[in-house]
Amino acid sequence: MTLRQKVLVLYLKNSALDSPVLGWAVYDGTGETLHMAGDADAPPYATGLAALRDGWRLIQASQLLPHARGEELDLSYLKYEFFFEQLVEVGP
Repeated sequence: MTLRQKVLVLYLKNSALDSPVLGWAVYDGTGETLHMAGDADAPPYATGLAALRDGWRLIQASQLLPHARGEELDLSYLKYEFFFEQLVEVGP
């Protein structure tokens, strides 16, 4: 058996792992499934905490940086990005 990585990227409403998911991406290194951006109407998890409870491991969270004065309401990017992984055994 070989280990392959699945990666889940969740963009949350704020920096708390129990806040709602606003956007997401899934990358399956096992080759079992193919996900394209926008191919699902609902996120795979409602919160980052739900992903943790389902066995995903948190490997990176966005650095918390304050907005510059006057840019507090700028929505040009999704600020609260969290990367999760699962290691999955696949056959030869």
